[in-house]
Amino acid sequence: MIMAQPPQSPSKFAQFPNPNSLPPMTKNPKAAISAPKPSWFSPERLLLILCLVNLINYIDRGAIASNGVNGSIGICDESGICHPSTGIQGDFKLNNFQDGVLSSAFMVGLLVASPIFASLAKSHNPFRLIGVGLSIWTFATAGCGSSFNFWSIAICRMLVGVGEASFISLAAPFIDDHAPADQKSAWLAMFYMCIPTGVAIGYVYGGFVGESINWRCAFWGEALLMLPFAVLGFAVKPLQLKGLPPTESTELLESIETSPLIEESEIPNINGHVTVDCNETSCSCPTTKFLDQVSSFSKDLKVLLLDKVYIVNVLGYVSYNFVIGTYSYWGPKAGYNIYHMSNPDLMFGGITILCGILGTLTGGLVLDAVGATIHNAFKLLAGATMLGAIFCFSAFCAKSLHIFVVFFSLGELLLFSTQAPVNYVSLHCVKPGLRPLSMAISTLSIHIFGDVPSSPLVGIVQDYVHNWRETTLIFTSVYFAASGIWFIGIFLNSVDKFEEDDEEEVSTLVQANKEPLLEEHHLRKD
Repeated sequence: MIMAQPPQSPSKFAQFPNPNSLPPMTKNPKAAISAPKPSWFSPERLLLILCLVNLINYIDRGAIASNGVNGSIGICDESGICHPSTGIQGDFKLNNFQDGVLSSAFMVGLLVASPIFASLAKSHNPFRLIGVGLSIWTFATAGCGSSFNFWSIAICRMLVGVGEASFISLAAPFIDDHAPADQKSAWLAMFYMCIPTGVAIGYVYGGFVGESINWRCAFWGEALLMLPFAVLGFAVKPLQLKGLPPTESTELLESIETSPLIEESEIPNINGHVTVDCNETSCSCPTTKFLDQVSSFSKDLKVLLLDKVYIVNVLGYVSYNFVIGTYSYWGPKAGYNIYHMSNPDLMFGGITILCGILGTLTGGLVLDAVGATIHNAFKLLAGATMLGAIFCFSAFCAKSLHIFVVFFSLGELLLFSTQAPVNYVSLHCVKPGLRPLSMAISTLSIHIFGDVPSSPLVGIVQDYVHNWRETTLIFTSVYFAASGIWFIGIFLNSVDKFEEDDEEEVSTLVQANKEPLLEEHHLRKD
C-alpha cells in the first residue's frame, strides 16, 4: 500500500468531482458521470427508421427466394425444348442441396451472432452496434451480387445474417423505450408488420430486377438502400437503452480500471490523498475482460432460463413458429395437391401478406385497448392462437377450395395477431438491461426448435403417410399445443419489470437513465 501525495499540476484526477460536493445519495464519482443528451431523434423518426431497416432486411429474404434471383438449372423437356439456366442456381450450377445451404448459411450467421451482439450491448453503445451490424449487412449484400462461386456467396449470406443479428436483438428494445406508454404494443406491431410486407415486396422486386436486368443488380440495389442507415448509425449522437450504462461512462470507468498505475480505489479521498493498490495480477488485460464478459453473459442467461414467464412465452412461440415454418415452405405444395390450385404460390402469398399486415396491427391495437400488461398479453396469445388453430384445422378438413380460403384466411388473421403480444412479453418480463439478450435468445429458440426442424419433419411424415391433407392436419394441431402453453402463462405471477433497474451498478452509474432519453420530446409536445 503506497500513499501518494496529490500532484501539484492538473492530472487525470481533475476529471472527478469533489466527493463532498456530491448529493448525499450520489457520493460516488461513478454517479457523477451523466448520460449523454438526446440526439435529434424523435420517437416517431426512430420508429420510421427502424421500420424501414426491418423492411429492407426482409426484402432481401424475399428477393433471394424469388424466381428472378434464385433461378433454376437449365433443363430440356421430353419434347426436346431446352430452357436456359437462370439466377444464382443457374450461374453457379447449384443442385437443390447447395441451393438450400444458402438459406442455412444466412441462418447460421444470424443465430450465432444474435447472443453475441446482445452481450456486447452491456459494454458498447447499442445504437453503434446496430450501425456496425448494418455496415456488415451492406457490404455482405453487395458481396452477394459480386460473388463468383458457391462458396463466395455462401460466406456472404452468412455475413448478411451476422449483420442482421445486431438489428433484431436491439431494435425492439429501442422501440419499447421510446413508444408512448399507451401505444407500446401498437408500435411493436408496426415494426413486425414489416416482416410479411418486406418478404412480399422482395418477391416482386427480385422477380422484376432478376428477370429484366440481372440477379446481381437486386443485391446491389439492396446494399444501396441500406447504406444511408448504416452511415446514420455512426453519424448521429447515439441513443442509449434503458437499463444500460451510457457508453461515455463505461469507457471512462474502463480507462480507470485498466490503467497500469491505478484502480477504482485510487480516486482522491476527502483529504486529497491517493491510495494506490495495484499489482500485475489485479490489472485488467484482454483475457480478463473477455472472461468477465463470458461470466456476465452466463449470469444473464441463467436469469432468463430461471424466469418462468419468459420460458413459457418462448416455448409457446417455438410451437407457434414450428407451424408457421411448415406453412411458409410446404403450404403451396400442400394446397396444390389437396385442392389442385392453379397458382398456389400466389394464393398462399396473398393470404399471408394481407393477413400478416392486418393481423399484426390488430393484435397490437387490441392489446393496447384492453391494457398492455403481461397478463393480458397471455390471454390474447392463448385465445387468438386457439381460435386461429380451429379455423386453420377446419380449412384443411374442408372439401371446397372456397371454404378453405375463407377459413384459412381467418385463421391466419388470428394467428398473426400474436406478433406484438408475444414480443411485448419478452421485453417486459425481464429487467431493461436484459432485453437485448431476451430478444436474441427468443429468436435463436424459435428458429432452432421451430421452423428449421419443421420443414424436414414434414417431408418425413409425408413420405410415410402419402397424404397431404393428413400431414397438414398433423402439423396444424401443434397450434393447439402453443395455445395451451400460453394459457399456462395466464396463471403465472407475472411482473412488468420495465421500470426496474437491471443492476445496482447501473442505477448508481446513471440516475437519469431510468427514463427514455427522448422524454424531453414528449414534454415539449405536452
